Amino acid sequence: MPNTPYNAALTKRARDLRKNATKQENRQWYEYLRDFRPRFTRQRIVGSYILDFYCGSVKLAVELDGSQHYESESMEYDKTRTRFLESLGIQVIRFANTDVDKNFEGVCIAIENQVNALRGQPPPSADGTPFEREGGSE
Repeated sequence: MPNTPYNAALTKRARDLRKNATKQENRQWYEYLRDFRPRFTRQRIVGSYILDFYCGSVKLAVELDGSQHYESESMEYDKTRTRFLESLGIQVIRFANTDVDKNFEGVCIAIENQVNALRGQPPPSADGTPFEREGGSE
């Protein structure tokens, strides 16, 4: 991942987070993001932070938040973290763990739509077919 800061001191922690992922992180990875293109990575170090999932080609971080993220101290930490990532041109989208549990397909669609938007592609129509752009289809 060129041009993003990397804190090598976090390598062991990132590896431990991959080995001890939450059930929601594992589901998101093994049932969707692992084979998604463009490629995502898990527990990616950027600066002093570890991102749950990161797609370097579109500079998108996907974060899955447990209940601890809704406590005031954690919310402030997340805001600081998001500001730092945005200063690097990385967009952050967040989902609650309950979203993954109760609306997995919706989370996957939201991620795909965001990736497509960052790649300059319109979202699919309601029936799943791509919209035609002026001048014909792609």
